[in-house]
Amino acid sequence: MFYTDGKLQHPVRVEKPDPRFAHALQQAIGGVEGEIRVAMQYFFQACGARGNPKFRDLLMNTAAEELGHIEMLATAVALNMEAAPLTEKEAMAADPVNGMVMNGFNMKNLLSAGLSAMPVDSDGVPFDMSHVYASGNIAADMTANIAAESTGRTLAVRLYNMTNDPGMKDMLSYLIARDTMHQNQWMAALEELGGAEGAFPIPNSFPQEDEKREFSYAFLGFQADGTPPVSGRWSEGRSIDGKGDFTSVPLSPMGPKPNLGPAKPGSGAQSEQM
Repeated sequence: MFYTDGKLQHPVRVEKPDPRFAHALQQAIGGVEGEIRVAMQYFFQACGARGNPKFRDLLMNTAAEELGHIEMLATAVALNMEAAPLTEKEAMAADPVNGMVMNGFNMKNLLSAGLSAMPVDSDGVPFDMSHVYASGNIAADMTANIAAESTGRTLAVRLYNMTNDPGMKDMLSYLIARDTMHQNQWMAALEELGGAEGAFPIPNSFPQEDEKREFSYAFLGFQADGTPPVSGRWSEGRSIDGKGDFTSVPLSPMGPKPNLGPAKPGSGAQSEQM
């Protein structure tokens, strides 16, 4: 169950409206690195969380926070749209060379949303939930969440560097700080789940004696001339999960060329395939 008091999580102010920056902010709403993605990711992870209920609470609280971030960004988009031209004449007066589209103004925000934010990315592509990862494995989900917050913080930093508007920098500074916390809270949750040695390999419920252990910690090289693969921490020393030792192996083919046999009659194949 969700509640709202109608107030923004953090103040949003725009001193100089900029439709082009509104266009860029759409990526933080509906892009693959954006707030819709993480809000839905944490929500569905929470809905499917089993085991200790504190992890469900952790996820659901953060999902609620991310909904507030969407509201902040949507407000920022609308405020920045106040300077958007409503006619071709206005657009040409503002920039007789480029016009609205070349200036970075997304016509969809005007034509479909009346100068408001939309659940789309900076190209106007609707967010389709394909980047929402909720596996049912709490350690896998926490690992995915670290990556989600890392790309989200990277995007927020890029947006921060794109604007000189003090209000927008203030809002983005807050969002960047929250991304810092979220990266750390997901790493802390992984630590509670046993850290690298306890949680990995995921799922830790599968007995490793049932996997081909000679390949469990071998970095494989696929250079055609058989030269050794590039070396690094991943190719020597104790594995990060502490359950093996890294090796480096040029891989040779272990199986024959595939032969699928003739096509079945009635399968739509050419007669030469049967």
